[in-house]
Amino acid sequence: MSAHTPKRFTIQLRKGDQVKVMAGRDAGKSGRILSVNPRKNTVIVEHANIIKRHTRPNPSKNVQGGILEKEGPINASNVMLVCTSCGKHTRIGHNVLPDGTKTRVCRRCGTALDR
Repeated sequence: MSAHTPKRFTIQLRKGDQVKVMAGRDAGKSGRILSVNPRKNTVIVEHANIIKRHTRPNPSKNVQGGILEKEGPINASNVMLVCTSCGKHTRIGHNVLPDGTKTRVCRRCGTALDR
Protein backbone atom coordinates (compact mmCIF):
# COMPACT_ATOMS: atom_id res chain seq x y z
CA MET A 1 0.00 0.00 0.00
CA SER A 2 1.33 3.41 -0.92
CA ALA A 3 1.32 6.37 1.42
CA HIS A 4 -1.71 7.93 -0.31
CA THR A 5 -4.16 5.02 -0.15
CA PRO A 6 -5.83 4.78 3.26
CA LYS A 7 -6.06 1.47 5.09
CA ARG A 8 -9.35 -0.33 4.51
CA PHE A 9 -10.83 -1.68 7.75
CA THR A 10 -12.77 -4.91 8.05
CA ILE A 11 -16.16 -4.06 9.53
CA GLN A 12 -18.47 -6.94 10.40
CA LEU A 13 -21.46 -4.58 10.67
CA ARG A 14 -23.81 -4.22 7.71
CA LYS A 15 -26.31 -1.61 6.58
CA GLY A 16 -29.65 -2.25 8.29
CA ASP A 17 -28.19 -3.94 11.39
CA GLN A 18 -29.66 -2.94 14.76
CA VAL A 19 -26.82 -1.60 16.93
CA LYS A 20 -26.31 0.05 20.31
CA VAL A 21 -23.87 2.94 20.83
CA MET A 22 -21.47 1.91 23.61
CA ALA A 23 -19.20 4.97 23.96
CA GLY A 24 -19.27 8.69 23.37
CA ARG A 25 -21.86 11.40 23.75
CA ASP A 26 -24.75 9.17 22.64
CA ALA A 27 -23.83 6.08 24.68
CA GLY A 28 -26.85 3.89 25.33
CA LYS A 29 -28.82 4.91 22.24
CA SER A 30 -29.73 2.27 19.70
CA GLY A 31 -30.81 2.37 16.09
CA ARG A 32 -30.34 0.94 12.62
CA ILE A 33 -27.16 1.43 10.61
CA LEU A 34 -27.82 3.76 7.68
CA SER A 35 -24.39 3.49 6.04
CA VAL A 36 -20.95 1.93 6.57
CA ASN A 37 -17.63 3.49 5.53
CA PRO A 38 -14.83 0.86 5.68
CA ARG A 39 -12.17 3.37 4.56
CA LYS A 40 -12.73 5.58 7.61
CA ASN A 41 -13.92 2.74 9.89
CA THR A 42 -17.16 4.59 10.62
CA VAL A 43 -20.88 3.87 10.62
CA ILE A 44 -23.90 6.20 10.60
CA VAL A 45 -26.60 5.17 13.09
CA GLU A 46 -30.09 6.64 12.90
CA HIS A 47 -31.01 9.02 15.76
CA ALA A 48 -27.43 8.98 17.13
CA ASN A 49 -24.67 11.62 16.91
CA ILE A 50 -27.02 14.30 15.60
CA ILE A 51 -25.09 17.25 14.12
CA LYS A 52 -26.35 20.62 12.91
CA ARG A 53 -25.51 21.61 9.36
CA HIS A 54 -25.99 25.21 8.22
CA THR A 55 -27.08 25.19 4.59
CA ARG A 56 -27.52 28.04 2.16
CA PRO A 57 -30.74 28.12 0.12
CA ASN A 58 -30.31 26.86 -3.45
CA PRO A 59 -33.41 27.33 -5.63
CA SER A 60 -31.95 25.37 -8.58
CA LYS A 61 -31.57 22.24 -6.41
CA ASN A 62 -34.82 22.99 -4.51
CA VAL A 63 -32.95 23.29 -1.18
CA GLN A 64 -34.72 25.56 1.29
CA GLY A 65 -31.73 26.32 3.52
CA GLY A 66 -31.46 26.90 7.24
CA ILE A 67 -30.18 24.67 10.03
CA LEU A 68 -30.54 20.98 9.19
CA GLU A 69 -30.07 18.21 11.72
CA LYS A 70 -28.61 14.94 10.47
CA GLU A 71 -26.71 11.93 11.75
CA GLY A 72 -22.93 12.10 11.86
CA PRO A 73 -20.44 9.22 11.61
CA ILE A 74 -19.49 7.14 14.66
CA ASN A 75 -16.37 4.99 14.87
CA ALA A 76 -17.29 1.33 14.30
CA SER A 77 -15.49 0.32 17.50
CA ASN A 78 -17.98 2.36 19.53
CA VAL A 79 -21.09 0.43 18.46
CA MET A 80 -22.17 -3.16 19.18
CA LEU A 81 -24.63 -5.31 17.30
CA VAL A 82 -27.96 -6.11 18.98
CA CYS A 83 -29.06 -9.71 18.40
CA THR A 84 -32.59 -10.03 17.02
CA SER A 85 -33.36 -13.27 18.90
CA CYS A 86 -31.86 -12.71 22.37
CA GLY A 87 -32.26 -8.89 22.30
CA LYS A 88 -28.87 -8.15 23.89
CA HIS A 89 -25.78 -6.45 22.46
CA THR A 90 -23.31 -9.06 21.36
CA ARG A 91 -20.07 -9.75 19.60
CA ILE A 92 -20.13 -11.23 16.11
CA GLY A 93 -18.88 -14.74 15.37
CA HIS A 94 -18.62 -16.57 12.05
CA ASN A 95 -19.81 -20.02 10.97
CA VAL A 96 -19.00 -21.80 7.72
CA LEU A 97 -22.04 -23.64 6.40
CA PRO A 98 -21.75 -27.04 4.65
CA ASP A 99 -22.18 -25.39 1.23
CA GLY A 100 -19.09 -23.22 1.94
CA THR A 101 -20.80 -19.89 2.65
CA LYS A 102 -19.79 -17.90 5.70
CA THR A 103 -22.48 -16.45 7.99
CA ARG A 104 -22.39 -14.10 10.96
CA VAL A 105 -23.65 -15.57 14.24
CA CYS A 106 -24.46 -14.18 17.68
CA ARG A 107 -21.77 -15.08 20.23
CA ARG A 108 -24.34 -15.22 23.07
CA CYS A 109 -27.05 -17.48 21.64
CA GLY A 110 -25.49 -18.82 18.42
CA THR A 111 -28.30 -17.83 16.06
CA ALA A 112 -27.49 -16.68 12.53
CA LEU A 113 -27.60 -12.90 12.05
CA ASP A 114 -27.78 -12.98 8.24
CA ARG A 115 -31.18 -13.63 6.77
